[in-house]
Amino acid sequence: MEKKIQTMIADDHPLFVEGLKMILSSNDLLQIAGIANDGKQLLYLLTQQPNIDLILLDVNMPNLNGLDTIKYIKQSFGSSKVLMLSAYSDEKVVEQAKKAGADGYILKNSSKDELMKAIMDVVNGKTHFDLQNEPNHEDAFKKMDIFLRKYNLTKREKEILLYLKQTYTNQQIADTLHLSIYTVETHRKNIMQKLQLSSPAALVKFLVEFNI
Repeated sequence: MEKKIQTMIADDHPLFVEGLKMILSSNDLLQIAGIANDGKQLLYLLTQQPNIDLILLDVNMPNLNGLDTIKYIKQSFGSSKVLMLSAYSDEKVVEQAKKAGADGYILKNSSKDELMKAIMDVVNGKTHFDLQNEPNHEDAFKKMDIFLRKYNLTKREKEILLYLKQTYTNQQIADTLHLSIYTVETHRKNIMQKLQLSSPAALVKFLVEFNI
């Protein structure tokens, strides 16, 4: 029986983590060995399970951010491959990740196929810093327009959906769009019904798989 890739996730957005878990669990090659909410918790888990093959690491986390966490990982757990996860394609941040010792960097709005390719690349000793898969604005607009028509979403629901993809909480969305949290919750329920999804984690998985 082929040895599974022992994987840890470090991210402070519960909904994103749940969606990621659903995607990774569908691949027979991967086994989730632990989940951390920040860098400090991740380092503690690694002391308990030092033989981790792959770490999916969020760039922005409380207590100890991803960039600082990498340095400790490479010093004490050098055999573990680190794939950074981020909502930002800032080249400066990517360069910082490279210098810190990251093996790869992928955007959180990447598709499931792109995510799995990045994982396989770093696990097999390659690097993966290809951010050229981002669609141009015209292509993204066309894709979103088709998506809206298919599921009959309103413009406001589309706005909220995009913020959910970026792992915003209901309160953060309400503050950003100057809406009441009740209004955001109502829109969110309507989105779930239109997409025929039963849980927040299923929504995140849907967005990642279809690269919305």
